[in-house]
Amino acid sequence: MTRRSGLPLYEGLGAYVGDLHNHCGISYGHGPLSDALANARLQLDFVSVTGHAAWPDMPPGDRLAGLRQYHLDGFERLRRCWDDVLAAVEESHEDGRFVTFPSFEWHSMEYGDQCVYAESGPLPLLEAPTLAALRDQVRALSEPGRRTMVLPHHVGYRRGFRGANWDAFDPELTPLVEMVSMHGAAETDDGPRPYLHTMGPVDVDSTVWRAWERGLRFGVIGSTDHHSAHPGSHGYGRAMVWSDGLSRGALWDAMAARRTYAVTGDPMVVATQVAGAPMGADVIHEGPVPIQVEVRGLDELTGVEVLRNNRVIHRAHPQAGVDGEGVWLTGVSVGWGEAGVPQDWDVTVEVVDGVLEVVEPRLHGHDIVDPLAALPESYSFTRWQRVGRDRIELSTLTRGNPTVRTDATQGLSLRVRGDANTHLIVTANSRTWSASIGQLADGATTGYLDGFVSGAVRLHRAVPESATVVTAEILDDEPRDATAWYSVRASQRNDQHAWSSPTWVD
Repeated sequence: MTRRSGLPLYEGLGAYVGDLHNHCGISYGHGPLSDALANARLQLDFVSVTGHAAWPDMPPGDRLAGLRQYHLDGFERLRRCWDDVLAAVEESHEDGRFVTFPSFEWHSMEYGDQCVYAESGPLPLLEAPTLAALRDQVRALSEPGRRTMVLPHHVGYRRGFRGANWDAFDPELTPLVEMVSMHGAAETDDGPRPYLHTMGPVDVDSTVWRAWERGLRFGVIGSTDHHSAHPGSHGYGRAMVWSDGLSRGALWDAMAARRTYAVTGDPMVVATQVAGAPMGADVIHEGPVPIQVEVRGLDELTGVEVLRNNRVIHRAHPQAGVDGEGVWLTGVSVGWGEAGVPQDWDVTVEVVDGVLEVVEPRLHGHDIVDPLAALPESYSFTRWQRVGRDRIELSTLTRGNPTVRTDATQGLSLRVRGDANTHLIVTANSRTWSASIGQLADGATTGYLDGFVSGAVRLHRAVPESATVVTAEILDDEPRDATAWYSVRASQRNDQHAWSSPTWVD
């Protein structure tokens, strides 16, 4: 399914969804690479499964001796299997269907963590002592058909604690920054998705906003940084790329042009056109700046903001239409029950007296908080397919939610064309629930497999398409005597968010 925009500059482009930074058992992490690649195919267009490779400035002292050994063991594990990793990544790649890139991660207390990418293999593991040395080695690898990038991630940590070192930023190999992941979001120090990892909170001087204020130019993406062989695990972060095709070369061209945006999970369509230029571009323009924005969500949009120099200059909301015949956004989720108790699911979803137009998976991997905890037997436990036009089959596994604020359900977002009498029929483990669009427009309905604290099913509220779309045209006539950068951010009622790369107007 190709996601498109109606803005003129995006004609011929699709918004492709991927995860460029995630882990499995090839270094320190969990699950085989084969499971990671299989899981990526369930809900992504492109992926890079990353190996942890080096940390030249690990902190000394007895207190962190176990941490150091944990990382060293992971680095050695990656070195032993790296040739096999590259071969599997190459074997999984298929232009036009599923794109893979090789990558590895280089940690640094001083410079912040970086992921090194190649357009195609082979990509040797590098153990440079400094970021400058790493860039020199990466630059030397570049050649036609094998371009390279060095992209920082979890930048929000304090400088010196594996957060961003903006003094060392160099745009040559770094067109993008991973702004949101399982660590949290680093747009600002007080936005959605706070940093709650053991590594600490967000520091304002490490945020993306602070870097843009310093004059640095880069686009933004999300990726999960998931460690259990499940790229794209919903809600942790994903990369959206406006590309003219699903191929390594086309995606790389788009990323190099910063034609990207970050989402937490739902692959919203976010398109911007500023002074006749798309997101990520540099443009020279005199006079008032015309701005066009289009956002298409998978749930009700609670707001879309246009920002100039990190300051909101316009807010827009959807104009909900008549709840008659048309397009509706709804969904199905399964899971809940007691934490840690496995529940297998055999689910069918059918649309009756309507048309199932689009399915977007909202699938989760295992969330393993303690690396010493008992590990699951399998990391590839979900399959789904469309059967005919209006039916879906889903087999999956849930284990309850590990905390009361961690969503470990498995779900599908559904775009349905129909009216109040269109029905959604869900059968899970031989039990059936049915609700009409008219009923779901009034709110979600739920059911249980086997009584109190057993696995549960949710048929989501149905939202008219008009409540999920915002388009805006504004003219910024505020005088400027220096470069201005314009970006957009959007939020949905289901706590999913998106952030565009800026357009810089000189």
